[in-house]
Amino acid sequence: MSEIDEIKDRLDIVELVSESVQLKRTGKNYTGFCPFHSNTRTPSFVVFPDTGTWRCFGQCNDGGDVFSFVMKKEGWDFAEALRELAERAGVELRPLTPQQQEAAEEHDNLRALLEEAVTFFRHHLMNTSAGKAALGYLTEKRQLSEATIEGFGLGYAPDAWEALTSHFSSKGTSKADLLACGLVSERDSGGVYDRFRHRITFPIRDGRGRMAGFGARVLNPEEVPKFLNSPQTILFDKSSLLYGLDQARKSMRAQDQAVIVEGYLDVIALHQAGYTTAVSPMGTALTEAQLRLIKRYTRNIVLALDADAAGDRATLRGLQIARQALDRESDPVFDARGLLGHEARLQADIRVTTLPEGLDPDEVVNRDPAEWERILENAKPIVAHVMDAAAAGRDLEDAKVKSEIAGQVLPLIADLPDPIERDTFRQRLARLLRVDERTLLESAGARPSRTRRRPRRTTTEAEPPESAPTHHPQEARMALEAHCLGVLLRRPDLVYRLDRALQEDGLARLGQEDFQSAEHQLILRLIAGSLEQDHAEPLYYVLDNLDLSLMELADGMLAHTEKLDPNDERVLEDLLRTILALRRRQVSQQLDHMRFLMEDAQENGDVRAADFQQTMMHYLRTRQALDRALGRYTSHAIEPGDRPAPRVGSRRL
Repeated sequence: MSEIDEIKDRLDIVELVSESVQLKRTGKNYTGFCPFHSNTRTPSFVVFPDTGTWRCFGQCNDGGDVFSFVMKKEGWDFAEALRELAERAGVELRPLTPQQQEAAEEHDNLRALLEEAVTFFRHHLMNTSAGKAALGYLTEKRQLSEATIEGFGLGYAPDAWEALTSHFSSKGTSKADLLACGLVSERDSGGVYDRFRHRITFPIRDGRGRMAGFGARVLNPEEVPKFLNSPQTILFDKSSLLYGLDQARKSMRAQDQAVIVEGYLDVIALHQAGYTTAVSPMGTALTEAQLRLIKRYTRNIVLALDADAAGDRATLRGLQIARQALDRESDPVFDARGLLGHEARLQADIRVTTLPEGLDPDEVVNRDPAEWERILENAKPIVAHVMDAAAAGRDLEDAKVKSEIAGQVLPLIADLPDPIERDTFRQRLARLLRVDERTLLESAGARPSRTRRRPRRTTTEAEPPESAPTHHPQEARMALEAHCLGVLLRRPDLVYRLDRALQEDGLARLGQEDFQSAEHQLILRLIAGSLEQDHAEPLYYVLDNLDLSLMELADGMLAHTEKLDPNDERVLEDLLRTILALRRRQVSQQLDHMRFLMEDAQENGDVRAADFQQTMMHYLRTRQALDRALGRYTSHAIEPGDRPAPRVGSRRL
């Protein structure tokens, strides 16, 4: 038994979930209100003790095992959840290798240095005459309270080349360590000097609150750059950090929203005013890594842009503009197509709102907190924002202007994955420009879709996915999940064809909700990530980024599919059958639970009986769609606990 399996075996998921969710026994399962979204009417959250899994039947439509629950609840990665649950279960994890132990100790030492630097800068802000000007700027001009300044650990870097260097040298700290954590810079002639001088300092922490680096703002407006961050280090990677995330993550989950603003002081002022879901990408365009961090807590993201960035037509096209200054950084840009791509891949809801001209978020919230709330409420979908910004102040009677706006907006509409959204925004654009929608379709090179002929069936035989003989339904499910991932590890490109085949049957694309095991969900995310990069072969990318505790699991998946012929077309059919079988097992489990809830509600005269019945009808329709799809690949629909039946027919995919 692996360490992960032993942890699951020892921990009672009902007991663990009950610590944060009030559960009520309903038949053999337990129900309660989902902790991941607001809902006080219908208990849509269910824990299944038999399988050691949970699922939200409401807004989240998410589920998994004990690992995925604590990962979602705490915002941890798998390694963090493994350590915490292992300690709780009394399972001893395999020790780190000497190299891993050495790296972990180095990280801890550098973080401790950065924590000492926070104390150093804070002392100079609060207790020196030179720091009084910086403190006055924060309290008087930016209207920050001392409690807020302390809570965010703000400080002041002295106006000297070696103040910090001398302080740490006197404590025996090596220059190599100061360089490694980004506190000093190397001189061309040798030696080092303080990186931050005569600036307000902002400690930058990761989502767990661990120090990663600093940001620093000038006090003298003539100095450049205005903001200076730590350099790239083993702890500080600006593209995968968000300022304020450690302070905002709990509110993000509770309010189911994240607000992205540009600057450090914007984040701090908003938190001080009670708007505690604000974070900042620290002066760069948003990266998908940052959005994935946010998605741990919420899928609802609002991007708050200043009027210039949000309305500039060159910016809307995603053109990068560089500052002509020392320590160059890219100005934040609103790359609409990039954001749409992120939104589709992450299955998030990214909206955009524009600030009053000439005002920053901190200025808005300081003059009228209610105005900030109205701004957020008026946030628009990305395409709607671009449409309105492109048309603002333009002569919409001018045919050339109409053509220019259409040329800018239509590619964005075409990028939307949902056909209903595409039609809705195309109609909206047609009304805005006062042109016929068919003209827009012709302009975009689109044609009305025609009914597809159903692909012909073939009679090529294929073996069903093998799994270890077992009489336990949950073990059978885990074997099927592992089989799917083993195939995808060897053929990640099949994801695209699998999604297309599922959508042709009116079914959702492959997603982590198809897998109950947290470790399986993590491997699927890595497979998806491997297809979005071009630096390494997909399999090597997955293995390089896989947590050490999961290597044995991945090795087993690869060994199980070792004899797979990667060029055999039947591999895709095998994969599709297995996914359909997994989904049917899951929807049957959901139907059983909803049937019990409905019967119980009817007996007790509960008004929610009608809601339960409506949900049951949805699941019945889903199961019928799965049965139709399975009928094309198997001789009978697969019942829960069955292995996939031998295929007697197939279709070309």
